[in-house]
Amino acid sequence: MKKLLVIVLLLAAVVAGAQTEETKLATTIKEFHQALVNRNTVSINQQTDKVLSYGHSNGWVETKNELIKNLETGYMKYNSYNEDSLQVVINGNVAYARFVADITATLNGKEGNFRLKVLEVWVKKGKRWLLFARQAVK
Repeated sequence: MKKLLVIVLLLAAVVAGAQTEETKLATTIKEFHQALVNRNTVSINQQTDKVLSYGHSNGWVETKNELIKNLETGYMKYNSYNEDSLQVVINGNVAYARFVADITATLNGKEGNFRLKVLEVWVKKGKRWLLFARQAVK
């Protein structure tokens, strides 16, 4: 009976640990989106992989350096970024997040409202999750 109880407790701990990691990544994702809104390029630099591929719904793809530069110059401004139905799946040190995003953004002075389906790929390096790739579609 004791062995069964130990096994059940170990399994519960593993499941709880997995949920904690998914919750942690979901929080990181939301913090990243708010960093976009706040144009916090220091945070964005820390939360993205050096080979980031950041795809937009119109086919435009930015590198990490382009994303940061476009935010710094004001060429691209995220006025609001809200996630709905956020789903996070982790497999080892790779994860993906799918969600519907309601985004208000200004591109080169022209504001628009977008409801997009987004896929983000995150990689874990050390203890940190970094955005590796993102693609949005209408």
